[in-house]
Formats: sequence, C-alpha cells, structure tokens
Amino acid sequence: MVYAVIMAGGSGTRFWPRSTKKLPKQFLSLFGEGTMIQNTAKRIEPLIPQERILVVTNDNYVDLVKEQLPGVPDENIVGEPVAKNTAPCVAIAAEMLHKKDPDATMVVLPADHHITEPKAFNEYLSAAIEKAESGNFLVTVGIHPDRPETGYGYIHGDNSTDETLNNKAVHPVHAFKEKPDLETAKEFLESGDYYWNSGMFIWSAKSVLSSIEQFLPEMYKLVKTAGENLFEENHTDSINEFYHACESVSIDYGIMEDADNVFVVPGEFGWNDVGSWTAAYDLGEKDPDGNVVRTEHLTTADSENNLVFSESGKMISLVGVEGLAVVETDDAILVCKLDEAQKVKDIVGELNSKEELKKFL
Repeated sequence: MVYAVIMAGGSGTRFWPRSTKKLPKQFLSLFGEGTMIQNTAKRIEPLIPQERILVVTNDNYVDLVKEQLPGVPDENIVGEPVAKNTAPCVAIAAEMLHKKDPDATMVVLPADHHITEPKAFNEYLSAAIEKAESGNFLVTVGIHPDRPETGYGYIHGDNSTDETLNNKAVHPVHAFKEKPDLETAKEFLESGDYYWNSGMFIWSAKSVLSSIEQFLPEMYKLVKTAGENLFEENHTDSINEFYHACESVSIDYGIMEDADNVFVVPGEFGWNDVGSWTAAYDLGEKDPDGNVVRTEHLTTADSENNLVFSESGKMISLVGVEGLAVVETDDAILVCKLDEAQKVKDIVGELNSKEELKKFL
C-alpha cells in the first residue's frame, strides 16, 4: 500500500510577517483557494486518499492540522516536541508505517510547495512509486532546471542509463550537490544531467529503515525503541523521548549523500518551493503594471513590479517605487526589495534575539 508523509513542521521565517510562530506558511492561503498543506493533500488524492496520509508537524500545530485536514486520522498526526531536521521525521514515520503495514511504500512531501500542473506531477510520482516498489531503492523527484539557480541543491543523475517507467525517465544518482555558486550553477545547467533537489522522496518503509540502520545507527536504535510503544496509550512519551535523544540531521546529509541505491525521476510540473516573497511575486497574478496585489484598497502612481499583501482593509498607496514587497499584518509591516527578500530571515533572527521584540514573531 502507498502512503504519504507530509512534513509540516517548518516555521516559514522567510514569509514573515505573514508567516508567524502561531500560523506558519504551510497553514496559510497564499495563492487563492486552500492553504498550502491542504493543496498538498488535495494534489495527491488521485493516488493517496487522506486516510493514508501521515503528517509530521510541530507539537504546537497538531490542532491546525486536524482543523485543515479533517480527513487525516488523528492517530496519523505526529507532533514533534523539538525540531530536529528531516531525518528523525522520516525515521518515526517509517517506523509507524512499517508497524502498520510491513510492505508500506512512503511518498515523503514538504507541505509548502506550489505545483501548477498536478496531473503531470502525479504521473512523475507514479513512476517514482513504481521504481521504489520494484526493489531496495531510494527514489527522489528532481526538477529540470530552467536557469542557473544558486538557491537550490542539485542532484547529479547518470543520464547514460535511461530506464523508463510510466513513460518517465528514471536515472541512477551519481551525487547530491550543495547549493552552488553562479558559475557552477551555469555549468550544471549546461551539462543537462543535473536537477534541482525538490526534497521529495519515495521508498518503502523497509528500505529507508535499512538505510537509517546503515548510516544513522544510533537513530535506528532510538526509533526502534520508540516503535515498541507507537500504538500504545503512552506513544506520545515515546515520540518525545526519541526526538530529544536523536541528533538533528537532514535526510539528504544523513543518508542520501552516502547511499548507493538512489535513483532520480526528473520532472517538469510547474514546481516552486515558495521560499520567499520573491516566489510569491513570481507566482502571483500581475496587473497591467506588473504589480501583484493581495489587498482590498490600493492606489499607485508610477509604480510597477511590486508585491502588496495586506488583509487589514487599510488603504495602501505606492508612489514611484519598483520591485518592492509591501506586507502588512495587524502587528507588523515589512518593506523590502523583492530581489533581497531572502534577507527577511535575518530580520526574524534579530527579532528573536531581543526579548521585547519576540512578540512580533
């Protein structure tokens, strides 16, 4: 049986002030209907119904998940007491699924990606599932790059070996590459065998647990101990003990970079990881002046290519400005250049470092 694991524990700091500790990005509606996590679940419905979805999130967001995804059984929602990156999340989900269904196949997805072509996405996902179910393989979905992007990690595929499943190419993976500088990114683009790392993974619960045992043996011992009580009344205590004891490490660094049974399905389906307000601008509907407007009242004069986001009902006026993000909430206002929107995380870091300013997070 195929199950989905939605990773929904992030804090979405680059989308401050709209994304906050109380209501982070994955629980927001940034692009019209549905929140990001709702759209993630809806997107895969043709392959995986909500009753076969697990959600791993922060303890504080469990009620939000229940509210926004009522079709997901309560016992399928795991609350993390502390953030420990993606490997512990995958480990606990794999152990839960393996206990429930020894033949379980897992589709691991971030909660906050935006995909404009869901039908095509599911076709690539089906190919990845078919590969994962055919043996002891760790499969990832790569993204065909359309520019020399320095903000993503890359996957180096072996395009000389071209297996086809569900009419989609499947390649062995040579290596995972960290975020490159611009010159290296240009070389990756020109080579034709490098793909953006989407952070989406497909494997059997058995295969990934075997890899955790091989590359993260201490984490494997801890998750197996937790697994003894995952379906008992005290399962929350077991999960908490597991998270507090295990190291913080990503699944990429902990396993994927070292494993030799990794395959990539390169895809094109209108993917965006929505990593900053710049992405929100790129994905938004533009008015004749190139402005993306998500507010009730706006006047402009000689202003173009801006993002305006407000739900307060206040009048916002732009005069002689270009390429700005203007974001207003009840508690804060952000004004920044769209091409420097990644630096919003630095502002969040500064707010977090000062006790009197933490209330704005």
